[in-house]
Amino acid sequence: MRAPHQTGTVRSGDAEIFYRKLGSPGKTPIVIVHGASFFSYDWIDVAAALACDREVVAMDMRGFGDSAWSASKDYSVPTMAGDIAALIVRLGWKQAILVGHSMGGRSVAWCAAKNPSLIPAAVLVDYSPENAPAGSKRTSERIGRQPDLFESVDAALRYHGIDPASAPGREKRARFDAFLKPVAGGFQLKRDLYFRDQFKRVLETGEKTKLGVDMWRVLAEIACPTLVIRGAQSDMFAPETVPKVEAANPNITLVEIRGGHNVAGDNPEGFAAAVLTFLDALERRHAKAA
Repeated sequence: MRAPHQTGTVRSGDAEIFYRKLGSPGKTPIVIVHGASFFSYDWIDVAAALACDREVVAMDMRGFGDSAWSASKDYSVPTMAGDIAALIVRLGWKQAILVGHSMGGRSVAWCAAKNPSLIPAAVLVDYSPENAPAGSKRTSERIGRQPDLFESVDAALRYHGIDPASAPGREKRARFDAFLKPVAGGFQLKRDLYFRDQFKRVLETGEKTKLGVDMWRVLAEIACPTLVIRGAQSDMFAPETVPKVEAANPNITLVEIRGGHNVAGDNPEGFAAAVLTFLDALERRHAKAA
């Protein structure tokens, strides 16, 4: 059973943004931003571990989970980062620490770089501006070949390589129940098909999706302390990219912990410990400077 939490929505541009909130007011709050194959539900338990002395919000990005799909199909990096800033402001917070996984890391990096007074620290989770070929291929195949509809929850589990009758299948069913919505003819993933079509185009043409922004430059612009967590077994963040990320910005501290690309799901205890250690170090530094 997932940790108890509150839910809410805020308006940002042409989308209603859904969020889950845990904890109580205390230290600087945290906003968690998921990756392309995930949504806020996947972060509830990790959010609970981080909410021991502060509020923590896990949000669904526009086009994902229980947030609205953008009518204008505006899923640009600046717009998705703008949703994060809008959420913080509408929650009445003066500042928030950002935690972003994969695609969410991209949005967090932009938000932190462009809103230095709003974001005092950031955590980029298995994200770098340069994806490794193996992880890119896996993600393109999984998302790009996704059907419009699944005839059942079991069919969705099978598509994602999970036997519904197995122990993992029984364990993950609640997650898929939460990430699927019933529609005429079956069930649809709560992810705008826009994203499926972007990956489908990659499979068909071999051409990478153009972001329209230089994320290496954005990474270099981040002025706040930034923790980069790499999953030691990640197929998306290649070991050879580590020195390049570390050299991009002197504000970056990079650590590796056991786990794959979904490092917080693979190793939630190690992940929470790494984030809390980073935050504790920041607080000690601020206390000394005061």
